[in-house]
Amino acid sequence: MTITFLGAGSTVFAKNVLGDILLDPLLAESDIRLYDIDGERLADTVAMMERLNGTLTGGRAQISAFLGETQRRAALAGSECVINAIQVGGYRPSTVIDFEIPKRYGLQQTIGDTMGIGGIFRGIRTLQVMFEIVREMEERCPGALLLNYANPMSIVTGGILRTSQIQTVGLCHSVQICVPRLLEYLEMEVDPQETRWHIAGINHMAWLLAITHHGEDLYPEIKRRARERRTHKDALRFELMHRFGYYVTESSEHNAEYSPFWIKRAYPHLIEEYHIPLDEYPRRCERQIEEWQAMRRSLTAGTEPLEHTRSYEYGAAIVAALAGGPVARIHGNVLNRALIPNLPADAVVEVPALVDTNGVAGTQCAPLPPGPAALNSAAIQVHRLTIEAARTGSRDLLYQAAFMDPHTAAELSLDEIVAMCDEMLEAHGAYCAIIRR
Repeated sequence: MTITFLGAGSTVFAKNVLGDILLDPLLAESDIRLYDIDGERLADTVAMMERLNGTLTGGRAQISAFLGETQRRAALAGSECVINAIQVGGYRPSTVIDFEIPKRYGLQQTIGDTMGIGGIFRGIRTLQVMFEIVREMEERCPGALLLNYANPMSIVTGGILRTSQIQTVGLCHSVQICVPRLLEYLEMEVDPQETRWHIAGINHMAWLLAITHHGEDLYPEIKRRARERRTHKDALRFELMHRFGYYVTESSEHNAEYSPFWIKRAYPHLIEEYHIPLDEYPRRCERQIEEWQAMRRSLTAGTEPLEHTRSYEYGAAIVAALAGGPVARIHGNVLNRALIPNLPADAVVEVPALVDTNGVAGTQCAPLPPGPAALNSAAIQVHRLTIEAARTGSRDLLYQAAFMDPHTAAELSLDEIVAMCDEMLEAHGAYCAIIRR
């Protein structure tokens, strides 16, 4: 297989996904092309991959590097699978802008990469680049499957699917870890591997609709234990489950900004009561930057074998299935097309999917329960408006996406939202040039 990895400066993530690929005997002789715009980080990933290739395949895979936009077409040429992990604008300046300007308007966030004003602007600047990339893919590798790992998942994946013929699936690991983490949080002595469960919805807000163990419904015991853990770090998700009936796949810190209930200036006690970590993503970024300096030495330096064990990412199973290996069962983000009947047809939904040599096919699900469907629908409107703003360059549609965002609208007036968006567009500059001035 010929595999192009976009955003290869994400060295640790590249190790997880590409290390999994190298572990598969069917893929051990793949042509792996690493692309990034940061030469130093790209060199780090190349050094890491060369060591990993030596350990896992005896050096049989071909590893090559492509730096900067002028080499991107060459990286894509003839590729059968493209893995996207780009972050446009980086932590500085873009993530800092996404947090600091809204904060001056009284709008606080936790993660800001999927919903909220931070998610909207991250979507705009990511789609600005992705529109260029998929046009290049249509010329250089029109039959390739694009695996999108970049957030905001629904916005980026939806923008690609609504503007390009490139087959695309959005991938996240919140589904894979949902049941194991939930059972761990509630100290339930049940092996996750022995459970059967069904999850469907949208990315970061998919719903654990059923879970059984040897035929026994676990939800009554899950809800009983959750009610007793009011002070738990996952208390916000437990409260969502209590109010809406089902556990949501993504973390409490993410879901704190996906709805209007939690981060409210008028009710500051909710922050402490539900353990909501404001400004969490900037703290993580600072910590990761510090940790990276130490980690890069162990990953890139030395000649001793570099080990890797299979991660929980879906990427390798998908690539192997494309190459004629076993059919892969995943949860993927795809266009709805009635897969979840009570969500819009053009929404990006996260559902069970099958992968073989023909690509990815989502599977039909039952309608969501009314409450979860309503929460998903509110987020979908933000996704759709953001995609249309990026596709058309309309500043008015960008405003409307922010107007419809549940957390933003709960805290700010229409005039405040417009002023905030204008200030953020000015600060992001060329990264959001796709929006008309």
